[in-house]
Amino acid sequence: MTPDTAARRIARVVLALAYFAVGVVHLKSPEGFLPIMPDWVPFPREVVLATGVAEIAGAIGLMVPRLRVAAAWGLAAYAVCVFPANIKHAVEGIALGGQVAGLGYHVPRLLAQPVIVWWALWAGGVTDWPFRKRN
Repeated sequence: MTPDTAARRIARVVLALAYFAVGVVHLKSPEGFLPIMPDWVPFPREVVLATGVAEIAGAIGLMVPRLRVAAAWGLAAYAVCVFPANIKHAVEGIALGGQVAGLGYHVPRLLAQPVIVWWALWAGGVTDWPFRKRN
């Protein structure tokens, strides 16, 4: 088990709040996410709703000590699973909310995906990398 530092607690709360908020948006407005769903995803509306539930469950799980590690792994896996939708959004230049985002939005978003995977694992206490002390 990794030490639960103040930085890790802050990172966990910020990540949990972000995932909770986005999960609520997925549940309240699933239609807004449908344009970026890859064509090969079956039942896209239901998948968007399920992702909202997964985000909220992961956010809550991060805050419950006995569920924290499982939630961290789940949120890390979730960030990997939504990557195809982010790629489609970037490659096809799909307008969301009436606006087409440019490369200034998409490139950082795509590059941030591995950071979000790491953030979930670090905030959830799965890893200390790159902060572990060398002996």
